[in-house]
Amino acid sequence: MRISHLRQRLHDLGAKPCHEDRLLRGWSQVCSYDRTHSPAESFFPLALRNELPAIEAELNGLAHLRSEHPANCHGSHDSSPSPTLPRNAGEGANVALRASSHNEGVARLLVELADGQMVESVLLPRGGLCISTQVGCAVGCVFCMSGRNGLLRQLGSAEIVAQVVLARKRRAVSKVVFMGMGEPAHNLDNVLEAIQLLGTQGNIGHKNLVFSTVGDLRVFERLPVEKVKPALALSLHTTDAALRAKLLPQAPQIAIEELVERAEVYARATGYPVQYQWTLIEGMNDNDAELQRIAELLSGKYAIMNFIPFNEVDGLTYRRPSTARIAAMAQRLNGQGIYSRVRDSAGQEIEGACGQLRARAVKAK
Repeated sequence: MRISHLRQRLHDLGAKPCHEDRLLRGWSQVCSYDRTHSPAESFFPLALRNELPAIEAELNGLAHLRSEHPANCHGSHDSSPSPTLPRNAGEGANVALRASSHNEGVARLLVELADGQMVESVLLPRGGLCISTQVGCAVGCVFCMSGRNGLLRQLGSAEIVAQVVLARKRRAVSKVVFMGMGEPAHNLDNVLEAIQLLGTQGNIGHKNLVFSTVGDLRVFERLPVEKVKPALALSLHTTDAALRAKLLPQAPQIAIEELVERAEVYARATGYPVQYQWTLIEGMNDNDAELQRIAELLSGKYAIMNFIPFNEVDGLTYRRPSTARIAAMAQRLNGQGIYSRVRDSAGQEIEGACGQLRARAVKAK
């Protein structure tokens, strides 16, 4: 379901902007309609009142919790009969957690959509949530589980928001990162539609909506003209063009320098620093030459470097660098004026690589 289609449906039922606003606020913020001023029974037009139960049922059916996997234990809390599964989340789960957070308040959610497809989202500390935008992914990052079977389908904008609604039924959500399964730029219309709703009726600050991409020129064209302008996260992973083409085989072949320059223009226009994502793989992108090129590339830029230690994935031989090496890399860049931090995945002990939870659930069917 697309939010634009829902808006048109409401319009056809006689809804005015105030009616549409109240219904979407009630849904996205998981609150009952404001009855302190006027009851829903009399506030909404008659045709909409008659159709309201069906609309609410459809919205509630967009996504439901298949299983929940807290980061601080090996078990899970299932909302329907399903096997206990190892957990996972997307890259955003890695990105949005400091290594020092100790996984507090973190849980990985396996979310089942109305057609039986599954995606992953992650409850993060301090009111954060990482959500998916696609079932699968077409970028094919070699270190990521999400794209192993390619892109299966796009999520509609309402399905994207439904992940936030599902999370808000469990706890408050004040930050949403679009870093789970999928490449948001490949589902741009639906993602931007979801961002517009979350940044208005959904009551989430624009800088707390984080759009992640491997780099797509359409992103730099569309984001600056949107009413709600999210913060930008750019998955870089290396400064070597040839290596990046191997790590991200289906990413647009755009010069790294051009990506950084375009991201910098957007950062200065919005006032939000760009978050550069760098999955650390031992012996591949953790050397001193990379550090020197990062310093040259980001010198003077409105940027944050997020180092993300690689998560083990079944069938892959990649390894994360040592803890000492990771800390030394961040310390060196910080000493050169490049704000750097180490992000770690929630629940490393229960296999948190991107797409792993969904893959195991599909296999268990």
